[in-house]
Amino acid sequence: MPMYQVKPYHEGSGSLRVELPTCMYRLPNVHGRIASPAPAASHVQDYGALKDIVINANPASPPLSLLVLHRLLCDHYKVLSTVHTHSAVESVPANLLKCFDEQTRQQPRHEYQLGFTLIWKDVPKTQMKFSVQTMCPIEGEGNIARFLFSLFGQKQDAVSLTLIDSWVDIAIFQLKEGSSKEKAAVFRSMNSALGKSPWLVGNELTVADVVLWSVLQQTGSCSGTAPANVQKWMRACENLAPFHMALELLQ
Repeated sequence: MPMYQVKPYHEGSGSLRVELPTCMYRLPNVHGRIASPAPAASHVQDYGALKDIVINANPASPPLSLLVLHRLLCDHYKVLSTVHTHSAVESVPANLLKCFDEQTRQQPRHEYQLGFTLIWKDVPKTQMKFSVQTMCPIEGEGNIARFLFSLFGQKQDAVSLTLIDSWVDIAIFQLKEGSSKEKAAVFRSMNSALGKSPWLVGNELTVADVVLWSVLQQTGSCSGTAPANVQKWMRACENLAPFHMALELLQ
């Protein structure tokens, strides 16, 4: 005889059936593919009609990769672009004030898919917020470039993603901030990779190409002494309109 007995907590003798969800939660997809037409406005409106990208950048060191990515975003989304100068900055070159060209706002704000606001400000590192009220800032040109490129929804396998991340870190920490010995090693690695494929990671442009090209321009390391494959790659980048337009800002 058992010491005690517990009554069943559900009626009947059948097995208890509990309906379980098939996933933890659902998120709408806001990404468009680089090779695809711009997504319809309703597609992004599911995510909130207009999402604001706000970037603080120092005019003494313009983040060229972000300007290139802005041009690419304009090819795939309806982007409302604006440039401002922080009150603490005494002067900004005229070409930087017009880095998005003169955009005439012909549509109501809610009909745009992305708002891209660039504020020239005296900051030690480039900063970005996306959906300003709810997001902590992302710091550093490389990290921001990764985020912006993710908006294209380009699919990569794990190996390619690892290589892309590695190249972005190499650009920021070795090519931009490293010693002459480290920079020479970067050129050798780039020359080897570009001898196997037209872009740094395979046959498609990635954020690795954008960031490395930007750092080479900013540091003046793209002289005629660069290896042959690197020079060929530089020309291929600059033949694309977004790179060419960004390059004009340095002249």
